[in-house]
Amino acid sequence: MKHIRTILFDLDDTLWDTFPVLKRAERRMYAWLATNYPRIVEMFPPEKMWEIRKQVVDDHPDMTHNLTFLRRTVLAHMGDAAGYGDDYVEGAFEVFDDARNDLELFPEVRPALESLRDRFVLIAVTNGNARLDKIGVDDLFSSIVYAEEVGAAKPDARVFDSAVAAGGAGKHETLHVGDHPLHDVDGARRAGLDAVWVNRNGNEWPADLEAPDRVIRHVGELEAIFDG
Repeated sequence: MKHIRTILFDLDDTLWDTFPVLKRAERRMYAWLATNYPRIVEMFPPEKMWEIRKQVVDDHPDMTHNLTFLRRTVLAHMGDAAGYGDDYVEGAFEVFDDARNDLELFPEVRPALESLRDRFVLIAVTNGNARLDKIGVDDLFSSIVYAEEVGAAKPDARVFDSAVAAGGAGKHETLHVGDHPLHDVDGARRAGLDAVWVNRNGNEWPADLEAPDRVIRHVGELEAIFDG
């Protein structure tokens, strides 16, 4: 892969473990609601909040790529139903957002990216809403591409096209690295990029998808692909 000049990185579950982070963020926001807006908690236990989210997704199928919009809309719906209106939404979302970005990288991530950024342009690409500055990794990337800003989510080729443009190299000179077989690897390959699958848990590759160009256990193994 000596032709590569730009490396695109997925974030969630590629650079950190996302599920426990999101669960903790949900709990912190719910506790904040219980303290400051108790009628919302009384009316909407956690399982009811998920029902509302499903309804919001059904009502706004053209906005499923925008997780920030979906969460704010759910909060606004609950606030209106509980008689608080939607003025509280910004505060509630800030509590969630702070906790969502309070996380630990996988231990190999920072050393690997610090080394790679000396040789390549690194671009973050995400369907989520992680904030690099809050996490403390904005120094590792030249830019970040958000699905909510593109107007589509991976595996849509528009996301990868935007990331390629941000990196400044051609598609044939751009590599995408991510954990999701469909959203990351297959999406990148269909967009004309090389792709590396990060398979931390030893999962089986889906039989209906074309195999990735390379498979690694974590991003700490990525540099060996270029040196080898």
